[in-house]
Amino acid sequence: MSDLYNITVRTGALMNRELSEYKGKVLLIVNTASRCGFTPQYDALEALYKKHKETGFEVLAFPCNQFMKQEPGTNKEIQEFCTVNFNITFPIFDKVDVKGDSIHPLYAYLTSQKKGAFGTAKIKWNFTKFLVDRKGNVIKRYAPYTKPEKIEKDIVRLLQEK
Repeated sequence: MSDLYNITVRTGALMNRELSEYKGKVLLIVNTASRCGFTPQYDALEALYKKHKETGFEVLAFPCNQFMKQEPGTNKEIQEFCTVNFNITFPIFDKVDVKGDSIHPLYAYLTSQKKGAFGTAKIKWNFTKFLVDRKGNVIKRYAPYTKPEKIEKDIVRLLQEK
């Protein structure tokens, strides 16, 4: 996959969505889990989304159950959990694999563009974040422990670029 915008993902309702729908937007793409120690980051992700969505920012969440089975629920259960506990309004997509033989094409692309710690591509835990500019370039990869509010300055910088 040579272009982020050629990738198709599925919504939580299992409808196909082309990432080309997000052309011209700054994206923060996150693999999430409801039973993870980093799950409270949903609050900060939602705050960033609400604060910057009007200027072209989107958070795209992709639940993943590959790390200690911390996202065992159905798409409906995940949506309900995120709504009830964190009042999430950004899109939460269908559960995906972010590593291994069945890695989703989106994550194969993201990890090929930005390596993690020690130059490895493999995602090591939930809430790894990828920042994408308005042209679809993967600008930066953030570790799970990086709090969303620490990313805001990078988001604002990309939002100011036209």
